[in-house]
Amino acid sequence: MAKLYFYYSAMNAGKSTTLLQSSYNYHERGMKTLLFVPAIDDRYAEGQITSRIGLTHEAVSFSSGLDFFAHVSAALTRDPSIRCVLIDEAQFLRKAHVEQLKRITVELKIPVIAYGLRTDFMGEPFEGSKYLLAWAEDLVEIKTICHCGKKATMTLRVDPKGRVLRSGEQVQIGGNESYVSVCYEHFLKGQPRPLQPERAGVPVAVSS
Repeated sequence: MAKLYFYYSAMNAGKSTTLLQSSYNYHERGMKTLLFVPAIDDRYAEGQITSRIGLTHEAVSFSSGLDFFAHVSAALTRDPSIRCVLIDEAQFLRKAHVEQLKRITVELKIPVIAYGLRTDFMGEPFEGSKYLLAWAEDLVEIKTICHCGKKATMTLRVDPKGRVLRSGEQVQIGGNESYVSVCYEHFLKGQPRPLQPERAGVPVAVSS
């Protein structure tokens, strides 16, 4: 039975890399995939999934008005060899999108694998993530680590000077310059990086 999968993590855990590897695995076995990326993510070329390690693949750009079920149905009519739907930055899905993805698994018998963040920089769930967590049959955590070595489960937003921001619009597209993955302790403390040791009140440089 086809399922809806949600692979979630904090920032910079390798979600896009994992997605592209999954797509490659299908193609290696002679099965095609259909990839989607949010139009709002304008860090790279439009309609392209780009991982931090340099892997790229073209994808269909989606916005709030896209009907995933209709789009995938039409694509299958043109090419029945499509065997999986993969979605990058799935936190930007709307509730209606997640309902459409469920229909794809039930009516079209095609598995859907969504990759995204669970929560925003304030610890609040994104709309897409909330319904994926509620309705996906399989939930998989992609792990990354905090600067202290513990598992990072939260994301801090920082300004250009590295200062933590605790308010603002939920959606602000950015990468390492804007977001840092941390454990919950350092999320509460607002510490995106290790504190430098001090000697007699004078900071001591930490070697890299």
